[in-house]
This record gives sequence, structure tokens and C-alpha cells, in this order.
Amino acid sequence: MLEMIINPRRSERKPWELFFVGFVYACLAVLLVNWIFSGDPVLSKYSGILIVTFSVMFSMPFIYFTLRLEEHKDLEIKNSWRLLREHGRALTCFLWLFLGFIVAFSCMYIILGDTNNYKAQIETYCQINSPTNYLGCVETYGVKASPITAEVSGGWNSFLNIFTNNLYVLFFAIVFSIIFGAGGIFILAWNASVIAAAMVIFAQNDLLKLPLGLARYMIHGLPEIAAYFVGTLAGGIIGLAIIRKDYKTDKFWDILHDALILIIVAMLIVVVAALIEVFITPKFF
Repeated sequence: MLEMIINPRRSERKPWELFFVGFVYACLAVLLVNWIFSGDPVLSKYSGILIVTFSVMFSMPFIYFTLRLEEHKDLEIKNSWRLLREHGRALTCFLWLFLGFIVAFSCMYIILGDTNNYKAQIETYCQINSPTNYLGCVETYGVKASPITAEVSGGWNSFLNIFTNNLYVLFFAIVFSIIFGAGGIFILAWNASVIAAAMVIFAQNDLLKLPLGLARYMIHGLPEIAAYFVGTLAGGIIGLAIIRKDYKTDKFWDILHDALILIIVAMLIVVVAALIEVFITPKFF
């Protein structure tokens, strides 16, 4: 019953509460995976995926009922700008939930000191940041967090690569949400865990340096994740409309129109996030 505590209408009035909800959910996910699967010789190898799965299980009811609430707004509100502002409330809730995930994952990584919990996340980090020395990177961070210099290209080539990758993630967030309703939350929880692993690596396993790591990745990370949440919202609204058979009514075209606007907004935010990541974040870190 833990996952049913949060009411979407109440959370839109106090979205900051979702930070603590996300923090608790992620901590519980890590602790449960350690308690249940740490002794299993097979499943313990996939602890990183299981942690994300448990976090998604806790969050799914809230995401689903929030999407239902947003779909009702589509049917009731005709003004596009007012509708976007209303959807912005849900987006703010999602972002606070996401920040709670990140902080909890990173804190639990340092406190427990078990890199097996984040093996998949570390491998993803190395694949992105040190592709030419992938094996060496994984070996280094698989034992302990110590700084290395990653070979990363800059300029417009880097922008194009990052934008293409982020657009790819956005596409799957939309598709997952259409097919599974709140399914896009899995991609977002996975991204939260990868960012948390990157923060711990940047902070060199020091809790006191985590705020600096959070600043490092949130400069471009917040707009990037906001784009994914906007895409998840659009896909979820379409998916729920199909489930409710709204496609048989004229209202379905209003829902599609709203979803299309959200997708366009998400794509524009992805462009901005990629520009920030390539040209602004490196100037500070």
C-alpha cells in the first residue's frame, strides 16, 4: 500500500514533497535488492537493473493516476496555453520525484560502498564518457571511484551526437508510455541511476562533494530530463485515451493535438539541453 499514499491532486499543490517520496522509494529499492538478491549468485549480477525495477514499481501508481488526471484536463480545457501551464504542474512533480531518485541512489552508492549495485550504470557511464578505454574505465570504477580523464570530442560534432542520443531516448519514452501507460518511468528511473553513478564518480565517493556533482550534472540534466517527462506525459495521455476508447469520439483529436504540442516542446527542450551540455557545462566544470 506504500505506493498509494501520494495523491496526484495534492502533489500538484505541493510538488516539493515528491522529492522526499522519490528519495524514500529509491532507498527502499536499494535496500530491498540488497536484502533479497545480494546472496543470489545470478541475480546479484543484475542488481543495478533490479534497483531501477523496484523504484519503478513503487512509482508506477502515482505516475499512472497523474497521467489520468492530465488526460481529464485535456478534455476539460480548450485553451492550449492554459493547458500547457496545467501540464507544467505535473512536470514539476515528476522533476522533484526524479531529483529524489538521484540523491537517494548516489547517497546509497556511497554509504553501502557496493559497486555491484551499480555495475550496469558504471558500464553505461564508461561507454558514454570513455569509449576508447571502456575496459580500463569499467575496471577502475568497478573497484573504487578515482578520477580519470575521459576523451570526449567537443564542438558541433559532440552536440550532434548528444542531441541524437537524447532524441533516441525521448522517442522510446514516448513509445513506452503509449504502450504501457506509465512505462516511460522505467527509462527515466534508469537515467536517474546512471546520473547518480556519474555524480559519485565525479565526487570521488565523498558525500560532502555530492552537491558539486549534483550541480555538475543538473545544469544540463534538468532540462534534458524535463524533455523526457514531457514526452512521457504526451505518450501516456495518448495511451490512456486509446484504452478509454476516446478515439471513437471527436475529443480524441483534441487529445492528439495537445500531445503533439507536448512532443514538439520536448524536442525543443532536447535541443536546448544538448547546447547547454556541450557549450556551457564544460565552462564551469
